[in-house]
Amino acid sequence: MDDITQGISCNSISDRDGICGSCSDTTTMEICANCGKEGDSLKSCAACKLVKYCSRDCQASHRPQHKKECRRRVAELHYDESLFKQPPTLDDCPICFVQLPISRNTYKSCCGKVICKGCIHAVYNRDEEALCPFCRAPTPESNEEIFQQLMKRADAGDAQGINNLGFYYADGIYGLPQDFDKALELWERAAKLGSATSHYNIGNAYYSGRGVEQDEKKAKQNWELAAMKGDVNARHNVAVVEENSGNMKRAIKHYMIASGYGQNKALKNIQRLYSQGCATKDDYTKALRAYQKYLNEVKSSQRDEAAAFDDEYKYLEGLI
Repeated sequence: MDDITQGISCNSISDRDGICGSCSDTTTMEICANCGKEGDSLKSCAACKLVKYCSRDCQASHRPQHKKECRRRVAELHYDESLFKQPPTLDDCPICFVQLPISRNTYKSCCGKVICKGCIHAVYNRDEEALCPFCRAPTPESNEEIFQQLMKRADAGDAQGINNLGFYYADGIYGLPQDFDKALELWERAAKLGSATSHYNIGNAYYSGRGVEQDEKKAKQNWELAAMKGDVNARHNVAVVEENSGNMKRAIKHYMIASGYGQNKALKNIQRLYSQGCATKDDYTKALRAYQKYLNEVKSSQRDEAAAFDDEYKYLEGLI
């Protein structure tokens, strides 16, 4: 599958404004689901909207056959309502109070704070000692100190700390053995505590078959859960899955949400779909404006100074 965002986080053409025929809904003749009567004034099932009836008697007669499908569809609609709801944005940096970008932030296991690279650079450039910009704790100097500090955060129920500990086990770094089972156990624990990144990591594991049997269905389920909690890379992955499955309207919805939360690949995909006639000009314009709004919200002179100093501090991908 092309264009899936991977890796583990410690975080036919119509007119130019139209949509190609394969991406649009087709009109079907209205038929009563019970008796087969055709008409233009049939009433939809109020719960699922999947079927129509010519009378209350037909609806009541068809209820035993339709009940199971109806309940399934109602559950799907409720799930979609949560899935396509605007997710929460990242918090502000606790030092400069500017909204955190979606990437290139630093989690400090001494105090559990997530700090932007602009503040990291500014404080490290000012201080002679390597101190935490927030709590002023010394930076750990050995793998053992790093592990012990993170274990304290994990023991305190810090979801981000638990997620990062899983990342360390997955990659076998900071002196830890590579242990995918341990990593998944920690990500599951962090996910229950509300970590969107952990659901994203679990989804990546199932998609690639890394440490688990490959299962694209479970990958998508975890990416959807991550997306609901605000992980834009996971939402982009869900959009790619939907597009490759031919569900263009759902894919475009996900791409547009992800664009507004800083996912550059999502914006590029909206642009591509517009050029192919599968997305409208309005879709692309809204996505572009939303992405620009995100850039304005996370931009700061201090972050720009840090980005100019070292590529490691770059936090914007820019417009396409």
